[in-house]
Amino acid sequence: MSDLDGTLLDDNSQLSAGTIATLNRVIGELGGLFSIATARTPATVVPLMQEVHATLPFIVIGGAAMWNPVTANYEHTRGIDDTTVNAVADVFDRYDSHPFIYRRHGDRLLHTHHYGAMSQQEERFIAARQHLPLKKFFLDDKNYRHSDDEALLIFTMNKFTVLDAIAADLKATVSTCSVMLYHDIFNESEGYLEIFTAGTSKAGAIRELARQVGADRVVVFGDNRNDIAMMQAADHSVAVGNAFDEVKAAASEVIGPNTEDSVAHWIEKDLLKGKQ
Repeated sequence: MSDLDGTLLDDNSQLSAGTIATLNRVIGELGGLFSIATARTPATVVPLMQEVHATLPFIVIGGAAMWNPVTANYEHTRGIDDTTVNAVADVFDRYDSHPFIYRRHGDRLLHTHHYGAMSQQEERFIAARQHLPLKKFFLDDKNYRHSDDEALLIFTMNKFTVLDAIAADLKATVSTCSVMLYHDIFNESEGYLEIFTAGTSKAGAIRELARQVGADRVVVFGDNRNDIAMMQAADHSVAVGNAFDEVKAAASEVIGPNTEDSVAHWIEKDLLKGKQ
């Protein structure tokens, strides 16, 4: 199980040709059980992973759902109830802020609702995703709190110090949600705040996927602080060389950086060793 950004992806947020070729050998020739666990949605995961011959579900949206790359649909979603959505939105209102609310629309699509002004960071975020086929934005939506579709994620990005205050408020006042705050890997002054239904995590989703496929050993790769929990839930954890120091300290071992196809090479070497 590998994180994407800063771990499996290179510094251009792409899969290198070397990683693609190695992963396809791992899956096709060596019989490796490989998947990813990411905060990203299928809207960006599917294009990134399209050349990898994946057969296992992807853990997406921070563990709030799985995406089956074979049937191209959501599986095992963990929705946020309407009462929690409103309670979270009330907290954001206290900071004159409005988050994005991600809702599953049918089996394949994601509808993302937002109301009010956006930061430049948020505008850039939307511009890069505006025309993706698996995601549709509903901006300046005064009824953004309410929908018949299942809410999977409440998300925002801002200066880390701003998000830190909102996250502390949420943890103190809304017991029915899980709060994940982490730094941008390229700019530590910026951050991301993700809110899920209580108990949602990449670690929990990894355990569920391992149970589904009958895995008796789980190896997890990561780079960011939000990967530590899933690494601690693994039998063996691997930090890439560019990982935060806290992640390296939590890992079973540290390998080369994300720019050197390090994750794919580690998996290939490990599987070959197991076949000797």
